Amino acid sequence: MAQASLLEISNVGKRFGGLDALRGVSLRVAAGSIYGLIGPNGAGKTTLFNVITGFSPVTTGTIRFEGNDVTRASPHVIARRGVARTYQLVRPFHELSAMENVAVGIFFGRGGAGAHARTHDRMGAALEYLERVGLAHKADYPVLELNLGERKRLEIAKALAANPRLVLFDEVLAGLNPTEIAEAIELFRSIRASGTTILMIEHNMQAIMRICDHIFVLHHGELIAEGTPQQVSADAKVIEAYLGRRDLKLERRRKARAHAPG
Repeated sequence: MAQASLLEISNVGKRFGGLDALRGVSLRVAAGSIYGLIGPNGAGKTTLFNVITGFSPVTTGTIRFEGNDVTRASPHVIARRGVARTYQLVRPFHELSAMENVAVGIFFGRGGAGAHARTHDRMGAALEYLERVGLAHKADYPVLELNLGERKRLEIAKALAANPRLVLFDEVLAGLNPTEIAEAIELFRSIRASGTTILMIEHNMQAIMRICDHIFVLHHGELIAEGTPQQVSADAKVIEAYLGRRDLKLERRRKARAHAPG
């Protein structure tokens, strides 16, 4: 029997004036896996995240989460249903400490103000999330004193503190060094193991091919391919979208030569 969809997007379109940023996108995300969303710059990846989370209303189509229609739901309603996200550019509350930033995520996430209702309970829970991402030693630091890698980890902690069923990561590996990337990959695997589903936008192809169970490929606002990392990396439409038609022909010739006898 097919696994029920956690998130189901059906024929979603998004138009900005005369520009179709998304055109008839349909995809399903089942619980318990890590999904990748890739595509060249301008493909519509972040726009798709924005419509999923209610920050940008769809022009056409429907979005269902856990079987419920959330197409026109506001961002705070979607967050409290169990969808959290990060942003391509980190968005901490600069006037707060790292621990206070995470406490905000607890307050506005799934369960809302009732989760860890007392302030000291929220702070204790926030410290646990910081520990999970390796930032407990900087819990009381002002955000402005954190470097880029630490701010990225803080964004992950904030998202996890919302107690999501589904978390959307928007290029959280960008700007990280190889050690930080390896640590982040292990963190993503632990998030999946804890029962939270991940959908991530990423341009680091080596990392996304290592970590994702299933990948969706957008190009010019359309879903052009999906499948396992091995399947999408061998798909002619995907290669053309990234390399261009001329380079696709060269790639085919290279592969033909590599497999030629003698």
